[in-house]
Amino acid sequence: MARWLLAAVVALVGLSAAIAHAGEEKPPVKDDYYELYKLLADTIDQVERNYIKEVDRRELVEAAIRGVLGKLDSYSTYISPEEVERFRMSVESEFGGIGIQITIQDGQLKVLSPLVGTPAYRAGIIAGDRILEIDGKSTEGLTLDEAVRRLKGKEGTQVTLTVLHPGRKQKETFTLTRERIHVDTVLGDRRKADDTWDYLLDPERRIGYIRITAFSTDTARELRRALEELKSAKMRALVLDLRFNSGGLLSAAIEVADMFISQGRIVSTKGRNSPERVWNARKEGTYEGFPMAVLVNRYSASASEIVAACLQDHKRAVIVGERTWGKGSVQNVIDLEDGRSALKLTTATYWRPSGKNIHRFDDAKESDQWGVQPDEGLELKLTDSELLALMEDRRQRDIVLPKPEKPAVEIPGTTQRSAVGQPAPGAQSSQPDPGQQKDGTPEKAPGTAESAPGGAGAFVDRQLQLALKHLTTELAKADSPAQPKQQRPKQD
Repeated sequence: MARWLLAAVVALVGLSAAIAHAGEEKPPVKDDYYELYKLLADTIDQVERNYIKEVDRRELVEAAIRGVLGKLDSYSTYISPEEVERFRMSVESEFGGIGIQITIQDGQLKVLSPLVGTPAYRAGIIAGDRILEIDGKSTEGLTLDEAVRRLKGKEGTQVTLTVLHPGRKQKETFTLTRERIHVDTVLGDRRKADDTWDYLLDPERRIGYIRITAFSTDTARELRRALEELKSAKMRALVLDLRFNSGGLLSAAIEVADMFISQGRIVSTKGRNSPERVWNARKEGTYEGFPMAVLVNRYSASASEIVAACLQDHKRAVIVGERTWGKGSVQNVIDLEDGRSALKLTTATYWRPSGKNIHRFDDAKESDQWGVQPDEGLELKLTDSELLALMEDRRQRDIVLPKPEKPAVEIPGTTQRSAVGQPAPGAQSSQPDPGQQKDGTPEKAPGTAESAPGGAGAFVDRQLQLALKHLTTELAKADSPAQPKQQRPKQD
């Protein structure tokens, strides 16, 4: 037993050394190199043969791998076969399914929101639906992970759902064909009547708003589409919201930054076994000629910091909010077992165009240089309760709400009520309430929401309002006519 394990370890060592030093003069092997790997093999062998309980061999090897990576930084991790599919989906923002976001609420499986344009959306599944059965099997007691596994599957396969709409007593059955589902990473401020995003935050001043939730393979394409829409609407200023964006692909961050600067360095990386690599901007396809404000907070990290730092260093945008997370390291994803598992390994650090450091090391102090700091006069840290309210506000805006249905009998000036005294699903008043527009949309200033979680009154996004204030001032400067220089009075 120990022999095969040691042989496998030695073969692996030889292979890794060959890959690491291909094309280079091979460094001398230390005297204890072989002995240390033999120690690992002997330990696993002893545990497998003599431990009081039987232990799966793969579990032991994976535990050893995690132990090795545990001595490195927190971003270097092993991705097991059970986790690798979910990891790749998070990077690509695509998977095979029907296109719904789900949750467990009061022990019941419910739809948070359908994704626009997906099989679930087209079939009429709506937010708040209870999913009673999946393929004829009850969802009672089902965990969220188990429900996701049942709903996802290969493109072209079918899944049957038994659903109960909110306020209805009659169950409905939907048989849906799974498709390749794409999760948008570029969002607007609110949804239009057709459920697409509205990117124009302030129509009067023509200030656009774009929120990027992650940097995936399609983020740059989605962003360009949104910018073209704003360009058609004659946008004059832009808010780019990177709050709560924990990062993603380095290549996507470079593409995004490149859209806003026409020349100069975007970012550079330096590694222990690799030369410095530099990415520069290209003029083609650049969106210029309007002021920008980038919103960041303590949870903006990695790719978000690359974009924010680049635009700040080139004075293309001001940074509004609070200091970012401080993740300035690059991880390479290395396939293991022919892609059945993977290793995410930190191989380099990235640096701002100015050459300043972004990474927050374990022993870093608040006074050290790390992260991206807001511009002078534009730092504003939200309280924990404000952060929760902001997340809930944005989550509510993401939801695709069911379309209202007209009541069977409309009595002018009244609202149909359910038994508990709340507006019945789909019921509408024939007259708009005070403070509403003709279509029933509340009149509100940009950066405010109808109510905060728990009904505590209107939520005000102070960071967004600060960004809008700055951009409004910049637009006013651009609109004001040039003042002639005053001549000094002549002295006799």
